[in-house]
Amino acid sequence: MSQDDRRRQLLGIGLRMLVEKPIQELSIDDVAAEAGISRGLLFHYYPTKTDYYDAVVGAACRRVLRNIAPDADLDPVADAGTALRQFVERFYAQIDRRRGFYLALVFGSGPISLGGEGVESHRMSVARRVADAMGLADDQVPAVHAWTAYVEDRALLWSGTPHGDRVDLEEEVAHCCRALGALLAV
Repeated sequence: MSQDDRRRQLLGIGLRMLVEKPIQELSIDDVAAEAGISRGLLFHYYPTKTDYYDAVVGAACRRVLRNIAPDADLDPVADAGTALRQFVERFYAQIDRRRGFYLALVFGSGPISLGGEGVESHRMSVARRVADAMGLADDQVPAVHAWTAYVEDRALLWSGTPHGDRVDLEEEVAHCCRALGALLAV
């Protein structure tokens, strides 16, 4: 297996395990065993446990960003409302489909976790994507960043509610879109 293929394999194993547990609970020994290599060889590809965890978290964040991105062919000016609606719908779907994964990714606890800085970095990446998709100015990104945390919290609350007790998704999406409009108007 080439070095790139092995790195992809190890990341894939880490991503699968991250669905079940927070990053700091991923066992390097279990990852190596599943890959059919020794623990020492894993450290050939990722020099430290933290390097491996950072790579897994980075890959997970990139996956979330891909899954929630609005259609690439939308015009930022003409289609800003459509892009925003797609982002919110896809963000809710991502969290609903992979709630445990998202919680483990963003809110894992312990000495090695995404933590405050990583959460803010992930949210800032999401905010910049939303701002770019909507053609917003750079000075509006901080408001979009705050809004991203709000939408994330609402999506987590919504996805944690039993299906029969949930507010209609269309109402949630519309609310979140109006909230960003109100926040940008301030």
